[in-house]
Amino acid sequence: MSIVITGATGQLGQHVIEALLELNVPADSIVATGRSVEKLSRFADRGVRVTAMDYDDATSVAEALKGASKVLLISGSAVGQRVEQHRTVIEAAKAEGVELLAYTSIANADTTGMKLASEHQVTEAILKESGVPFVLLRNGWYLENYTEQLPGTLAQGALAGSAGEGRVSGASRADYAHAAAAVLVAGDQAGKVYELGGDEAFTMDELAAEISAASGKTVVYNDLPADQYAGLLTSVGVPEAFAEVLADSDLGIARGDLLVTGGDLRKLIGRPSTPLSEAVRSAAASV
Repeated sequence: MSIVITGATGQLGQHVIEALLELNVPADSIVATGRSVEKLSRFADRGVRVTAMDYDDATSVAEALKGASKVLLISGSAVGQRVEQHRTVIEAAKAEGVELLAYTSIANADTTGMKLASEHQVTEAILKESGVPFVLLRNGWYLENYTEQLPGTLAQGALAGSAGEGRVSGASRADYAHAAAAVLVAGDQAGKVYELGGDEAFTMDELAAEISAASGKTVVYNDLPADQYAGLLTSVGVPEAFAEVLADSDLGIARGDLLVTGGDLRKLIGRPSTPLSEAVRSAAASV
């Protein structure tokens, strides 16, 4: 058996490999793929098979999936190009006859109206039409979406957004990675859909309060109309098209699109998800 991890040079992919090793999956049964194999050297040193793969190069994808029994398709980061990239992997998985393809989609993909979800929705449709046995890992927001911005947040003394009083069921990358690893080693997963989110949902006001408590510096949340928030993002260097997507995502939060219930994440990882307070304290300690 071999488990192929696409996009393994990214942070989520690296967490998944670590989680698989923790579950005692033999290192030589794991195939870590990415465009820059140099970034995977630490896994190669531990016996993980490493191979180059570029979503935009169908030949490299087919080569990377040779002999695969299971594949984790981590969604690409190139917004606007992901559908064809994902299609390439799905077609290669079908040609190889894999027994399971797990795909990292977005929370509530079947009901959300967020622009960021559109490529995930199309990918899910491609999977359903492909005939490839698949499982959907509908990941919610990473806590790191906020904690990695902590230096700038503290410098400004404020968070900005358009999320209103909407709640986010956030969890850490490691939480989602452990869930993916649990699914990859389990049997009878084809056809399942997991809505994954943290145990404790929070508002942006509550996030600001946690940052204030952890840092000792008062941080407030400024809720803005979506166009103003997008303008603020572009003013600090975010490309205009992506700024609009991010502002739209906040409107999705306000509607409840990133609120996840049901406890799928906790059940898969066998423990509570990482609390917001813990993630913020850890990030604040390193600023």
